[in-house]
Amino acid sequence: MNSYIKISLISTLLCITQSLVGQTFTMQDSLRGSITEERAWWDLSHYHLSVEVVIQDKYIEGKNQITYKVLEPNQVMQIDLQRPLEITKVIQNGNELSWESKENAHLITLKEKQIVGAMNKLTVHYKGTPRPAARAPWDGGFSWKKDANGKDFVATSCQGLGASVWWPCKDHMYDEVDSLLMSVEVPMHLSDVSNGRLRGVELNEKKKTKTFHWVVANPINNYGVNLNIGDYVHWDEVYQGEKGSLDVSYWVLKDNEAKAKEQFKEVPRMLEAFEHWFGPYPFYEDGYKLVEAPYLGMEHQSSVTYGNHYMNGYLGTDLSGTGWGLKFDFIIIHESGHEWFANNITHRDMADMWIHEGFTNYSESIFLDYHYGKEAGQEYVRGVRKNIEHLKPLIGPRDVNYQGYPGDVYYKGSNILNTLRTIVNDDDKWRDLLRGMNEKFYHQTINSSDLEKYIADFLKMDLTGFFNQYLRQAAMPILEYYHRDGKLYYRWDNTISEFDMPVDLNFEDGNTLRVFPTVNWDAIKIPDTAFDVDPNYLIAIFKSAE
Repeated sequence: MNSYIKISLISTLLCITQSLVGQTFTMQDSLRGSITEERAWWDLSHYHLSVEVVIQDKYIEGKNQITYKVLEPNQVMQIDLQRPLEITKVIQNGNELSWESKENAHLITLKEKQIVGAMNKLTVHYKGTPRPAARAPWDGGFSWKKDANGKDFVATSCQGLGASVWWPCKDHMYDEVDSLLMSVEVPMHLSDVSNGRLRGVELNEKKKTKTFHWVVANPINNYGVNLNIGDYVHWDEVYQGEKGSLDVSYWVLKDNEAKAKEQFKEVPRMLEAFEHWFGPYPFYEDGYKLVEAPYLGMEHQSSVTYGNHYMNGYLGTDLSGTGWGLKFDFIIIHESGHEWFANNITHRDMADMWIHEGFTNYSESIFLDYHYGKEAGQEYVRGVRKNIEHLKPLIGPRDVNYQGYPGDVYYKGSNILNTLRTIVNDDDKWRDLLRGMNEKFYHQTINSSDLEKYIADFLKMDLTGFFNQYLRQAAMPILEYYHRDGKLYYRWDNTISEFDMPVDLNFEDGNTLRVFPTVNWDAIKIPDTAFDVDPNYLIAIFKSAE
């Protein structure tokens, strides 16, 4: 057997706990993470977010005009805004409204009767000193930085923390706004880059500021909305993609223009690979932007932020340890992969973060697969296994602001998908599946169960045990086996009772045999030659004493 047989893992794996440790939930977590009564009755249609960024004071002031459709009768609306920011007033049809605050949720009492089917507007005014980012983008907020020339370099990031850390909104993933207008006022000598297309720039000579107006035509998740302020230079190109001409633009600090023009040649290669595997770029109407930011990067929709210092790998390192991770710029590939998985297909609940990160981690190997071949991609995805901890299930608790999801949503997530591809054993069908789910769930928010059902139905396979084991259990499946009298005896250990995943045995003579273990011992006659278990299965292997 090869080195993939890891007998030493057994004692460790058997001791792994499967509890949801790491986060104690509060009332605020429930207010943020659940579809409350004050959220459920109205559907988002449009935001017009206007904000002035007063950089010298690290202060913002603005308003958000919210257009919504009434789904059910109700007179109380929940709007979220995190301290220390404060709502100053709420206006509907010229009337000032009152509200009650519960933590960071603000329950606004509406005066006019809310008639089912009506389209209404409400404007929330706010101001304050927003939370500074402690460790962007993981612990986000506002990043107040300087560039190498001492000019201000400012950006927002808020995944997990929530968009309400810097603007008032309906801060839950289930309801994406259909369209968005952002008007961002910044000092005259700087530029703002936000999502979508630039409609125009308004000069404010008296205040010595400029207001940038950005329009987003597609549905967008809250944390995908961003602003980036700096001494930018930009250039454009047109990519001829599956849906025609895609406008691509690049915004970088002036000093970095030359090296950015070289490094960003990765973008057309990314688009080519991902459109092949995942289907058309999901936001042709809004274009694609790559924007330099004062932190590592984030998947802000149509405004992907970049801070990888113009190096291949992850800040110059290979997360897989195989060498393949230095063949591409990690931030360009990974954060752009989120345009398909996170921005096009968005989870409805933080419990299902694996949808975002598992598929996007897998997109790194798919990029390698397209440009360097299948084995390159699979070697890479196998390489990132060393980062898997197997301490928590990938799917966490629902209806709370769950931020304790494990890092395994990345690396275990991608290896689950590589395992499933190996089971399918038909790369054309696998590609059709990946493209089909981006078409089926185009611009939608979904739960993991929605995706699991689609995959099972598409493949015409019962994957209940597969998904329940890999997504809802922490433990690694163990393939236990031994030889006796020309037969191979085998079973699954360390699994749930319904786990019945097949496994391929690759023999020395080039033949392959697929066996179908269960939790009970079974046997099959095998050739009298050495074999290896296909290394693309995410399992541990233990040879028992006969």
